[in-house]
Amino acid sequence: MEHSRDRDRNSPEKDKEFIEKLVKLNRTAKVQKGGRRFSFSALTVIGDRKGKVGYGFGKANDVSEAIRKSVEKAKRNMVMLPIKNGTIPHEIQGIFKASRVILKPACSGTGIIAGGPVRAIMEAGGVTDVLSKSLGASSQYNVLKATFDCISKMMDAKTIAKNRGKPIKELWG
Repeated sequence: MEHSRDRDRNSPEKDKEFIEKLVKLNRTAKVQKGGRRFSFSALTVIGDRKGKVGYGFGKANDVSEAIRKSVEKAKRNMVMLPIKNGTIPHEIQGIFKASRVILKPACSGTGIIAGGPVRAIMEAGGVTDVLSKSLGASSQYNVLKATFDCISKMMDAKTIAKNRGKPIKELWG
């Protein structure tokens, strides 16, 4: 028993490396004979502010349990977000169902011009300057998935140079 207590005591220090953002908390009611039964769903984004981001969706009968489940799933779904000088490397468009997200690099000092889920992802990933526009359906889950579609399509200089078979210095001149 003593071992598990030590592990729990040290875990908050380990979790401090990630920033957690709650994007959406939803309450649903199921009507039964004795009255209404409430359950909660939470959509969370986590990141280390150094280019790693993830999202998770958790459901439970308790708010804190739903958030905890979503954070656990987010830690398992981490992806790399390429960052160049505090912004993204190039303009990109992502689509998920009816939601479309456009991300554009911005010069230093612009800030994060984004709303809702896109802002949460960019802040958690460590991007400081970016322009974005969300088009189509505004469902927060679909906008989040469209943003992660953008991230999956993004390429950093190393992968482009490797695909072309050229050194990075030749690309940047």
